[in-house]
Amino acid sequence: MLFRSEYSGIRFGLFFLAEFGDMFIVAALATACFLGGWHVPFLNAAALPVPWGNLLSLGVFLAKAFLMVLVMMWVRWTLPRLRVDQLMRMSWKYMVPLTFVNLLGVSLWLLVFRGKGIPQMIASLFG
Repeated sequence: MLFRSEYSGIRFGLFFLAEFGDMFIVAALATACFLGGWHVPFLNAAALPVPWGNLLSLGVFLAKAFLMVLVMMWVRWTLPRLRVDQLMRMSWKYMVPLTFVNLLGVSLWLLVFRGKGIPQMIASLFG
């Protein structure tokens, strides 16, 4: 890790501050896209009085984002660093074929079941 020998003092601090800032931005985007954003599970925050519902939603969003940051740090600090050739081998040998299989499966699902989801399909079979 060359940057640890080249940077010292405030440069080192700013380098890692930027890296952890990027980590939080990615976690916030993942929270907004995949974890339901600011919606509180099993609770209607809109029914609460205005400042409390907004604060609760903000707290839930920040908690989900910080949980994602924790998971990213945990994985990063637990697993060994992968080399670029290992990542490229994994991408080309496993992830690209898996992507094509997934695309084929979704296309067949949409063709056979005419775009219905699993609950609608089960309801049409038994109803």
